[in-house]
Amino acid sequence: QTRVYGRDRVRFLESLVVGDIAELRPGQGWGQEGTLTLLTNERGGIVDDLIVTNTAEDHLYVVSNAGCADKDRAIMEGRAAELKAAGGDVHLEVSDNALLALQGPAMAQVLQAGLPDDLTKLTFMTSTATTVFGVPECRVTRCGYTGEDGVEVRGTAGQRFPQGSVPPDPPSRPAQISVPAGRAVELAERLLGCPEVWPAGLAARDSLRLEAGLCLYGNDIDESTTPVEAALLWTLGKRRRTAMDFPGAAIIMEQVKEKPKRKRVGLTSVGPPLRPPAAILGPEGTPVGTVTSGCPSPSLGKNIAMGYVQAAHSRPGTALTVEVRKKQHPAVVTKMPFVPTHYYMAK
Repeated sequence: QTRVYGRDRVRFLESLVVGDIAELRPGQGWGQEGTLTLLTNERGGIVDDLIVTNTAEDHLYVVSNAGCADKDRAIMEGRAAELKAAGGDVHLEVSDNALLALQGPAMAQVLQAGLPDDLTKLTFMTSTATTVFGVPECRVTRCGYTGEDGVEVRGTAGQRFPQGSVPPDPPSRPAQISVPAGRAVELAERLLGCPEVWPAGLAARDSLRLEAGLCLYGNDIDESTTPVEAALLWTLGKRRRTAMDFPGAAIIMEQVKEKPKRKRVGLTSVGPPLRPPAAILGPEGTPVGTVTSGCPSPSLGKNIAMGYVQAAHSRPGTALTVEVRKKQHPAVVTKMPFVPTHYYMAK
């Protein structure tokens, strides 16, 4: 987690990412606006996916993937030094806060009991600095990596249905909570003291994010994939497309115009679950792509996966074949998300 200060903080961040950071509204108290954006390189590749929030405290709040933290920091510090050398005003402050994620249909009920304000005011991709169950200096962001409604509270406690139970609707309620590291365990234990809350590990997180059609950095997106190939074109701000002032803009916008040679798609299949890097084969049995993520879907009761295929084979409904342990199995290109999401929007 990084805080970006200074009068040129928006210009600084927009020199690194594809999103329209200037349009994010800081709000007052609850409802500070954030967005998912992509940090790109000069080849148009995705260095990392970030969540950026324009806070009411005169700084931008940036959340990176932990596995990319070192390279992200080096890029940000290098660009900040360049801007300051040219007379710009920007300052970076790296936070040592922990992150907890509380996800699922009971999130709002559980978390509301520990908040001083009305959680219904906090809609999807908005954020607020607040006290959570008596722990001050937290930041709650209504987002998450599961397709559920929830919050992420910097650490890892997750809400998940007890084994064997069947939710009446697909789960979709996320929250993210940034908490001072020294009190992260205390807050996690307080949340786990609620009967509705169960701890969830990475396997549960992975199946949920895949059901929601969400990319995992290092698997589905990396420095060799562009936002266009990854079907993340929606992250490019309209103003930014026109200005073409982000890293790799010429390559990315050329792909927008001419269409990419490969695309990220969803797949459903029969037989054994798909795992990367399983080969995806076309009608003639020739390789047309590669699986990047895959697992059995607990919600759907069948195998789901994501991968990249040649653009000619990317249309939903296209019949393909996947190779698992030297045996071929039928697969179908499928629209994503596989399971409908239910993010909390303003009523």
